Amino acid sequence: MSVIIENISKSYGAQKALDSISFKLAKGELVGFLGPNGAGKSTLMKIITGYLAADSGSVMIEGNVVRPEDHQLRTHIGYLPEHNPLYTDLYIKEYLEMVAGFYKLDQRIKRITEAIEMTGLGLEQKKKIGALSKGYRQRVGLAQALIHDPSVLILDEPTTGLDPNQLEEIRALILRVSQEKTVLFSTHIMQEVEAICSRVLVINRGKLIADGSVDEFKSRKLTKNQQVFVEFNQAVKEDLLNSSLPIGIVEKNGLHSFLLTSSGEQDLRPLLFDFAVKNNVKILGMNEQQSSLEGIFQQLTQTVLK
Repeated sequence: MSVIIENISKSYGAQKALDSISFKLAKGELVGFLGPNGAGKSTLMKIITGYLAADSGSVMIEGNVVRPEDHQLRTHIGYLPEHNPLYTDLYIKEYLEMVAGFYKLDQRIKRITEAIEMTGLGLEQKKKIGALSKGYRQRVGLAQALIHDPSVLILDEPTTGLDPNQLEEIRALILRVSQEKTVLFSTHIMQEVEAICSRVLVINRGKLIADGSVDEFKSRKLTKNQQVFVEFNQAVKEDLLNSSLPIGIVEKNGLHSFLLTSSGEQDLRPLLFDFAVKNNVKILGMNEQQSSLEGIFQQLTQTVLK
């Protein structure tokens, strides 16, 4: 495994920001990191990169334990924080030369040229950072995160404030670099996760509440319930459905049709076939419903809050 997070906890005074967080990231994974504001995402990212010490637990990257004082290990990590700190009075090349100096890179000019080309900064490279648009400033931030060719890339809200064209370009860049690196990035844009991520982590109030593939996320396997649309050949009473099946919500969706939401972990489909046989009705159509990522995210986080 490229990154191993084990039982990370962190408190700020009486407030517990992270509570025994554990997960693993493999090389080549592009993982979306989701959670409401204040959930603990940025705190965990700072701990992974070594900018902040955990109260307990450990982070391992490439088999080495991350410690704030271990500056050498940071050569394996590229980090773009949520508020991209840039020296606006410097030209792009000047800034990247400074960053390359921090890492004491060999072939410094070559690495700067490659970072500029990779992030699409070629046409803007002679400008001062203060003269750049938000999208190009994010590219500069990505260039500094990539200039030393790290194996792990940590991106905290890299597309915040970008217009649709800029967002698409940055998304394509992240997808491209993930071919060879482990990428963890936080975002509030669900379409972005669906478009490029192979896996989703959800954190809320300092706890990891979901971890799985995008398909599992959308099919509600991570929320431990299920939605099924069913159409019968004749009228069926809602009370009968409620009393016969483990259903939390029944929504009438036509003359003889219903949208059923399970109240447990059982698959409703075989239970519906048994119900039809027992009650002498026929099923004309049935399919499991896929939900939007936004809906699933809200359900997960709101359920925990209750």
